[in-house]
Amino acid sequence: MTTPVTYTEFPALKLVHRGKVRDMYEVPGHDDKLLMVASDRISAYDVVMDTPIPGKGAVLTKLSLFWFKLLEGIVENHLISADVAEYPEICHQYKEDLQGRSMLVKKTKPLPVECIVRGYISGSFWSAYQKSNVVCGFELPQGLQESDKFPEPIFTPSTKAELGNHDENISIEKMEEIVGSEKARQISEISVALYKKAADYAREKGIIIADTKFELGELDGRLILIDEVLTPDSSRFWPEDEYKPGRSQSSFDKQFLRDYLSSLDWDKNPPAPKLPEEIISKTKKRYEEAVDRICS
Repeated sequence: MTTPVTYTEFPALKLVHRGKVRDMYEVPGHDDKLLMVASDRISAYDVVMDTPIPGKGAVLTKLSLFWFKLLEGIVENHLISADVAEYPEICHQYKEDLQGRSMLVKKTKPLPVECIVRGYISGSFWSAYQKSNVVCGFELPQGLQESDKFPEPIFTPSTKAELGNHDENISIEKMEEIVGSEKARQISEISVALYKKAADYAREKGIIIADTKFELGELDGRLILIDEVLTPDSSRFWPEDEYKPGRSQSSFDKQFLRDYLSSLDWDKNPPAPKLPEEIISKTKKRYEEAVDRICS
């Protein structure tokens, strides 16, 4: 089994942010660029697990690179290169650790909102819908079952929480207060267009993208796609041949891990429980199957 990468360390580079999964580095002499490195860390319920998933960072990187290429006609993205040989020379000493799990990207100003698109009702939206058919300002059809497909994909923004806290779903009106009405319109249109193209492609591969979260940033006044895109960490991927409304679905994402954690007597706050080898292995296989299907 691949030796997992839990935390990265590159002394010649400056670590500027360590997220749930990704470590971001500034590259000396290149103020307009960042080095983004995907670790094998995995989080659930906004808690980083103590146990990594070997090879996960490489899966996330490969998928993101695939989607950046497929979707580049809709909106510009931040990718410069994923080939370490094309990185600034100071990075070359870390080639073995960077190859396959890193990207050199344009430095942008991330938007203060998460861009979530939902094609199916699941997760927090399903939980909220069971109490009221008006969810975050959206009036949803009566009588939906869990995992039902919406008539059209809906854009449902959320706030960005600090590490360890939960993002909060917000209305379009609230997002307009944060970023302005015109920018909110652009963000919504771009996000839905990205989702539709990706979802159509994935269906050809036997995968339903139930929902996903995009990150957009600003560079010289332009909105561009940043961070990871359409990975099992940021999306719900369901096998189409097993899809059946009225219940939760089997998945190629970390829902498998969430389901396991939900079966434990754990309050979803740190410290995280140690994951058994069986859960690590099965989660790894689900992620690898997703990348194999989509990128084949």
